[in-house]
Amino acid sequence: MKKFDSLGEIILEYRLRNNLSQADLASEMDVDARTIIRWEKNKTQLKDELEFKLSEVTFIPHQVVRNLNSTTPIQMYYDFDLRKYALSQLSTALPEAEWIRDRMNYFSDHIRPLESKKDIENILRFNGLQKDPLKNSNKEVLASAILKIPALNLVITDENGLYAGHCLYLPLRKESYLKIKNKEIKECDLTLDDLVQSISTEEPIYYCHSITADSNENFFYIIGEVLRYYKNNLLGQDYTYALLTSRHDSYDMSKDLGVELIWEDIELQNKLNLKAPPRLYEGNFNAFLTENLI
Repeated sequence: MKKFDSLGEIILEYRLRNNLSQADLASEMDVDARTIIRWEKNKTQLKDELEFKLSEVTFIPHQVVRNLNSTTPIQMYYDFDLRKYALSQLSTALPEAEWIRDRMNYFSDHIRPLESKKDIENILRFNGLQKDPLKNSNKEVLASAILKIPALNLVITDENGLYAGHCLYLPLRKESYLKIKNKEIKECDLTLDDLVQSISTEEPIYYCHSITADSNENFFYIIGEVLRYYKNNLLGQDYTYALLTSRHDSYDMSKDLGVELIWEDIELQNKLNLKAPPRLYEGNFNAFLTENLI
């Protein structure tokens, strides 16, 4: 993560990363270019309504904008690629999986089922930050999957109801998943026909499309919700969990959860200049969830 000491600094970083001129950003914000110049030089603070709009336009979490938009800004660490923030360098890494497991019974009122077109748009917007062409972006496929496993397809919001992260699962046919596993097709090739009608089929495949949050606290709550589902509904049963990810911060977490690496694509990493290679993980959480019970 990169440290930001002012709102102007992060606005400038956003423009440069997205090849936007001050006039371009001004047009998106419905202000004049001189206003953007003043913001970047920290000459003017944003009013509340413009704070929200800046977060919407840039997809920078509102908490980051709010903390930096002050006469005495709160220093923030932020990763544009992961859409994740932290208040200190010590809290930038994901918490250990064992720590999360031991505190799984903490709940958040800000988690709800995915349910709207806006939810899907935010998921696709996040996936765009990953620069990962393997991820499925078919809105019909994602919308259908949301209805099939509502208990695992979740969004977490901040105190203002704004998007702060999500979890999305695709209930795949076994033959479709095996094609991904054997590199016969890519996740992005999946269609509605690849989804099972009900997750209660024999040998169910719980294919995690994506799970993310804008801070460790929100990630803790959403992954806790997911692990409780597996513990309460699937513990000891024969199922397959799978995840295809190119997030460089998720590899240790996957290993700690007890799932195995199936393959990685270093060639694609080099081709797309990704921080880490896309990797497919497979397994289940039975051993992880029962370890502290033995």
